[in-house]
Amino acid sequence: MADKAKFKRVMLKLSGEALAGDDGHGIDPSKADQIAALVGEVVDMGVELGIVIGAGNLWRGRAGLERGMDRTTADHMGMLGTVMNALALMDAIERSEVETRVQSAIEMRAVAEPYIRRRATRHLDKGRVVIFAAGTGNPYFSTDTAAALRAMEIEAEVLIKATKVDGIYDKDPEKNPDAKRYDELTYIEALNQRLDVMDSTAISLCMDNNLPLIVLNFWEKDALKNALLGKAVGTVIRSD
Repeated sequence: MADKAKFKRVMLKLSGEALAGDDGHGIDPSKADQIAALVGEVVDMGVELGIVIGAGNLWRGRAGLERGMDRTTADHMGMLGTVMNALALMDAIERSEVETRVQSAIEMRAVAEPYIRRRATRHLDKGRVVIFAAGTGNPYFSTDTAAALRAMEIEAEVLIKATKVDGIYDKDPEKNPDAKRYDELTYIEALNQRLDVMDSTAISLCMDNNLPLIVLNFWEKDALKNALLGKAVGTVIRSD
């Protein structure tokens, strides 16, 4: 029998790169299967799970902006990229026999449900994983902000930012061997130090609604499971 989780409802923020191949681009089906296996473990713990995924493996708006592209156009392209990632992830999770729904903030009824908060919470109540695609549906807002917003709307108890680093450091640990990892931070500390873990809008949303944020290495063995059990993993951002 699976261990009992500390949190009943959780929002997981994945980067698009989590689905990428070794070159950091595209969608690698084997990576989707690895994520699906971890999601299955979470569901087996009795957790109601929402997921927001980025699109950095398919499109980076910054590249378009550097060539003069309109910001709104670049952002809409990124939103569409998240829908592709969400569908790939849904397919992998459902093949692992976990019911999953994709809801998109941009309506495209042929491939995904429109985002409707009450419908999303009903899916979660029934034990289905819900993947929220297309960000907030608005340009100028990141998928980090979308994850924070959707977490509030579905009344998640924690937001987990899944990365490939085991927490937040005062500087890049790959370039600086003496980098210091934080076990805990307040929202204000994270904002003032500009630690580049999530954008300021997302952190401010979490702060205003007192939603704890955990940053961890998604690929580290049992890191996600241990975080859900309430064990010390990664870096926790919360109020004083």
